Amino acid sequence: MTAQASISALQLGLPAVAPQLRDEYSLSLAATGALLAASTVGIIVTLLAWGALADRIGERAVIGIGLTGAALALALASRAGSAEALGACLVAAGAFGSSANAASGRAVVAWFDASQRGFALGLRHMSTPLGGALAAVTLPFIADRGDVGDALLALSGALLVGALAAAIGLRRAGPAAPAAHLDEPPPTAGPLRDPAIWRLSLGTASVVLAQLSLLSFTALYLHEERGWSVGAAALALGAVQIGGAVSRVAAGIWSDRVGSRIRPLRLLALSGAITLALAAALLGAPDAPAAAALIAAGVITMAGNGVSFAAAAEMAGPERVGTALGLQNTILFVAVAVAPPAFGAAVGLTSWPAAFGLAALCPLMGWLVLRPLARPGA
Repeated sequence: MTAQASISALQLGLPAVAPQLRDEYSLSLAATGALLAASTVGIIVTLLAWGALADRIGERAVIGIGLTGAALALALASRAGSAEALGACLVAAGAFGSSANAASGRAVVAWFDASQRGFALGLRHMSTPLGGALAAVTLPFIADRGDVGDALLALSGALLVGALAAAIGLRRAGPAAPAAHLDEPPPTAGPLRDPAIWRLSLGTASVVLAQLSLLSFTALYLHEERGWSVGAAALALGAVQIGGAVSRVAAGIWSDRVGSRIRPLRLLALSGAITLALAAALLGAPDAPAAAALIAAGVITMAGNGVSFAAAAEMAGPERVGTALGLQNTILFVAVAVAPPAFGAAVGLTSWPAAFGLAALCPLMGWLVLRPLARPGA
């Protein structure tokens, strides 16, 4: 959880200093979104390789080496003299830091059987928004007292802590147990050739498109359109992250108890679509209901991540968990990379309510894509 939280602090915390980034580098809204997505580009390129390497040499070495490299890249980023140089360093940090995304889930899958796996992965995925929430609350104040470079140095230190936690604390996981009681289809091919894993990944990626649109632009919307201070907007983003952390654990427990991963994923996707559409409709309302609706939509769209990882691992079988999670992560992070610049461009071409309304269609698409994986009537 510590290792995962450290890389999540970079990816999910950096949007909290988006106003300072825009001012320091004189960026457009779309360019700001592209810079916020830079670390995700690096993550996408290396996720599958880190997952396959974890299958071979284990999680401890993969995460320890990768997070150390990410910390060094962010130390260089703190001295970047241009937006282009900063973007290149963020890409490198993501490429190294994705080791934690790929390998930490593999370890948890192997440590717990199917009756506890949803809960355990919910806890592991809880660390993602918690790392993001801590960064979202602290980075703006660090940047205000110094500059953006100081905030990047703080993130570098967090990554070193994550590397140390992995090197000292991770134990070698044994082979994962099969999930015979669940309703997901058994593995019929390697993860890269299994259509069920591709469908699962594409369906959950549709939800992630909405999730990252909210995480990347809620603070910026409240600051620029509602006149909130940078600190107050960051606190609202932190509330989304903390609520998302709790919802991920709750969703994992729910999936364990009902003996299904797909049914909870589909219900969460449909709920996210409805809540985000409501949030778009309330953007013309006073601050309290508008902000509350955005926070609620963010929490719901974040809830299913751990459950989707459990589903992918159980579809793949115990021998290919790292590769399956690497594939799923890669597809999800493509959505993570696409969402911020696409949403920023949508705001520029239309309006904030229209952009959030379009984003609400994404989890609805996920609900439809996941339907063939569910049991009849689910």
